[in-house]
Amino acid sequence: MLTKRIIPCLDVKAGRVVKGVNFVGLKDVGDPVQIAEIYSEAGADEIVFLDITATYEERKTMIDVVRKTAEKVFIPLTVGGGINTVEDFKNILRAGADKVSINSAAVKNPNLITEASRKFGNQCVVVAIDGKLREDKTGWDVFISGGRVNTKLDAIEWAKKAESLGAGEILLTSMDADGTKGGYDINFLNAICDSVNIPVIASGGCGNIEHFYDVFDKTDADAALAASLFHYKELTIPEVKRYLKNKNVEIRL
Repeated sequence: MLTKRIIPCLDVKAGRVVKGVNFVGLKDVGDPVQIAEIYSEAGADEIVFLDITATYEERKTMIDVVRKTAEKVFIPLTVGGGINTVEDFKNILRAGADKVSINSAAVKNPNLITEASRKFGNQCVVVAIDGKLREDKTGWDVFISGGRVNTKLDAIEWAKKAESLGAGEILLTSMDADGTKGGYDINFLNAICDSVNIPVIASGGCGNIEHFYDVFDKTDADAALAASLFHYKELTIPEVKRYLKNKNVEIRL
């Protein structure tokens, strides 16, 4: 049985880590390099670094921040935001990232998934899906551009397609749960986990230590991502890992 992963997420805007609720109301949390280093030393399994306004502002991810972070952090680093070409992949990986996360670019140009996985290996290609429950509750729509644009794509169909094109992992964010601290979106996660055979990272809604157990107990998610809980020191990574270990969840201490 593969060990489950605990992943802090650093949403970065203008070189600073920020956090909001339902993708809006962003507050400054601190310096990304410093925060990443602290999480790495605390036992995080990976770090996800998202330049959250790069796509919307049509600019590239900050390579220098990635490079500085990679120099300090010795666990896998996933970087996303503003990545549109295979060349962008190459630059991010060369700067020290282990994986690259694409969201809007993958929807607009699905061939990018295939091209990148052929060139760098599918283990480097993470397709991030921001999904929101439709008003009629018949399924979930995929949103792009930092949650601003509804593509009307069905999230389950898109996850299957992303896998078939060469994605090595899905980073699934529930926009309904994001920042609410009401728990991960179990229904959404189950719908996606049941549809693909690649690892799924759960994102959005973690509010307490029990939510980490719930997501591993009630879904087949491979990893749980959290931001504000760790940023505001409501919980520490060692605390979460010890709790999960005591609940017989396979975890790396």
